[in-house]
Amino acid sequence: MSRLFYLLTGLLITATAAAQLPNTQVYAFDFRVQDTTVQLSNPVYLTSFNQRGYNNQPSWIDRNRLLMSVQTTGQDQPDIYSFDLAAKTKTRLTATTAGEYSPKAIGGTQRFSAIRQEYVGRDTVLRLWEFPMSLRDNGKPVFSSANGIGYYEWLNSVQLALYLVQSPSQLVLATTDADAKQPLAQQTGRCFKRQPNGNLAYVDKSTTPYRIMEKNLYRLDEAPNFVTDALEMTEDFAILNDGSYLMARGSQLFRYDAIRTPRWVQVADLRLYGIRNITRIDVSGFGRLALVADGTLR
Repeated sequence: MSRLFYLLTGLLITATAAAQLPNTQVYAFDFRVQDTTVQLSNPVYLTSFNQRGYNNQPSWIDRNRLLMSVQTTGQDQPDIYSFDLAAKTKTRLTATTAGEYSPKAIGGTQRFSAIRQEYVGRDTVLRLWEFPMSLRDNGKPVFSSANGIGYYEWLNSVQLALYLVQSPSQLVLATTDADAKQPLAQQTGRCFKRQPNGNLAYVDKSTTPYRIMEKNLYRLDEAPNFVTDALEMTEDFAILNDGSYLMARGSQLFRYDAIRTPRWVQVADLRLYGIRNITRIDVSGFGRLALVADGTLR
């Protein structure tokens, strides 16, 4: 096992009583896919500086950098942090009275985005904001009027898939230059990703077990294709470079490869690292894996 590092730089944050968000930790690994196996190495415990706080929704920028939503003890709302694994540093990117969640780099630009939870009177407004990586300004809303956005995925620098918080939840297609939205699916999970073939993969939660579906974004009039049943009561997944899927249950990681092994196959068990109850997973195209879980890396 490589020498673990603890990220010690950053700002001391003081505030009133913190909101009750789940206490979670974030870990990173190098990973390598070889036919039907996945090899994990070089574990890094990224959130040792905030063991009692909220650390969630990691998203890779490149091989060494990732974004994350962080709420430290005593802080009212989470802010966005960036982590540089090569430099072993972290940087606080936002510091607002609102809460920022689900940060993502905007592909092909020097900007990033996040869901901002704002309070207007007694109402809670969920809007998608974008910010410069250079922090030269305070950012702006991506859409002029659209709100109620719970989750999102950039398809390119102007087109997105959006999860709208309503009953039932709705997955839609949108562009940054218009507030019009194209419905894609209803009652979906919070996780949806672009496949290497251009399709949008998402979890259909209208059935038991949940189902992973793929929607052809170039033929919106066609019905989505069924991929496979999701792991029991699980809605978070990642997509690898070869198009296979990665999901987690407890401390275990499972892979679904429709071509080589069309069933969920356990590829790793991280309990020896003290990692358990894995939820969100994010992989980079550069052989890096980040995951959200309980536990403290041993």
